[in-house]
This record gives sequence, structure tokens and C-alpha cells, in this order.
Amino acid sequence: MTKSATSTPRPALTDRPERAWQRMLSGRRLDLLDPSPADVEIADIAHGLARVARWNGQTVGHHAFSVAQHSLLVDEIAGARNPGWPAKWRLAALLHDAAEYVVGDLISPFKTAIGLDYKALELRLLSAIHERFGLPQELPAEVRHEIKFCDRIAAFYEATRLAGFTLDEAVIYFGKPENLPSELANSLDGIAPIPADAAQSAFLERFSSLNKPA
Repeated sequence: MTKSATSTPRPALTDRPERAWQRMLSGRRLDLLDPSPADVEIADIAHGLARVARWNGQTVGHHAFSVAQHSLLVDEIAGARNPGWPAKWRLAALLHDAAEYVVGDLISPFKTAIGLDYKALELRLLSAIHERFGLPQELPAEVRHEIKFCDRIAAFYEATRLAGFTLDEAVIYFGKPENLPSELANSLDGIAPIPADAAQSAFLERFSSLNKPA
């Protein structure tokens, strides 16, 4: 078959405009280089995080251990350690990895190899997410450090219960959790991956409980 004389040739790949945005299931178009808070939707975040695997998927169980489930875990730890925290700091804990609904969960060695450009992109996204949900673009230092500490506690238990790390290895990379309330320690001992739909629903439910109008 001969090509029609009136057909328009497709542009070469090198001639096509570069795309720096992602279409979300909500219909939003999020610019990754200059993200607008108006294009951030919690439904997109929950859907994405529930389908992003922690530890590059190298965890035991029938399901991936998702970033959504990890985020719920960090919120739980933050609440147990800081019972007087207002809802906004608990929300910040829940959303601490929210940028990963777009950029994914790169393991720490890969982040180190990529360098500052990746971190800058991640921070811009998180800043837009914070603005969208009424959080400071930059959290107070003590809150930021506490959330990071809770993140490392979660990582220790995930690493040793799900990701095949020995206790000695986990202590080297994440520190040894100490003085945790017994109820929390028992809960962390029993963590297991749950299906993506369940993690998504639990994340949305927790967000709704923390993001009620004042």
C-alpha cells in the first residue's frame, strides 16, 4: 500500500516537545518542575502512594508494602510519641512522603547517586502539597526532626520484619528504637503488607480525620 500524498508525516521523537507534567486520574495535570497546589488532589496522592512499593518491592508477603501504609505507620508512631501534637503536625507526618505519588520511592543509595536535583524536585512537590492542605511550606525544625525520627523507627521495623535486614544492619542504618510504648512496639512487631485498595482507603480515611475544618 502506498502512503497517501496528503498524509502528514509524524514528527521524529527528537522534534516532539518535552513533557514535564503528569496527567492524574482526577484529570489534573501536574507540572513536575513548577507544581501548583491547585493541581494537587488527595485522591491522586492516596491512589499513587498505595501503589508505590517501599524497599523496591523486596519485602515478604503477598502484597507490596506501600508508601501509603508506611505513611500511616509514621503517623501512628508520631502520635504515640507526641500525644499532645495538634492535628496539623499529625497530618504533616501522614504526608511526609506524599511527593512520592509522583516521583516514586527511590531507595536511599539511588537518591545519593542522583544528587541534589532529585531532592530539589521532591521538596518543590512537597511544598505544593503542604500549601494545598494548609500546612507551612517549611515545617518547624523540631517537628521536621521528630517526623524524620519516627520515619527511621518505621524503617527499622520494616527492614527487619519485611525486608530481610538483620538487627545489626538495621541498627547501623536506622538506629535502634528505644523506649517505645509497649502497645506500639507490639503493633510494629506485627506489621504486614496489605492490598493496595485497603491501603488507599485507610490513607484517605486517616487524612479525612486529620483535615477537618477548624
